[in-house]
Amino acid sequence: MDEDLVASLAPDVDSDVLGFLRGNVDSFVKWDLIQFFDGHPDSVETAEHLATFTGRDVEATQAGLSELAGQRVLVPRQAGRSIAYSLADDPATRDLVHRFVRASADRGFRVRAIYHVIRSMQ
Repeated sequence: MDEDLVASLAPDVDSDVLGFLRGNVDSFVKWDLIQFFDGHPDSVETAEHLATFTGRDVEATQAGLSELAGQRVLVPRQAGRSIAYSLADDPATRDLVHRFVRASADRGFRVRAIYHVIRSMQ
């Protein structure tokens, strides 16, 4: 999606939050995972548990977790034979995740963000 179009969809939103949306939230699975970790910032969870919690497919959840780990939003950790994920410890990342989730509570922002995610999925 054209960056100017994204910015025009949300002219009143902090540019860092828009950048986070553009760079990290390109699926509804990832949006659900970001919301989960914002609400549970000290959790360390497996894809199976998160899939159950979010009502998502395990494979799609694992893909979203892997991508968010690659983007340094989440940190993978060995948990026995599985890999578990936690929110990055970096205060700036945690703040940005929280600001995105807080912005998502606004209906206007949410509609524009949904439009962005749908366009990203095409």
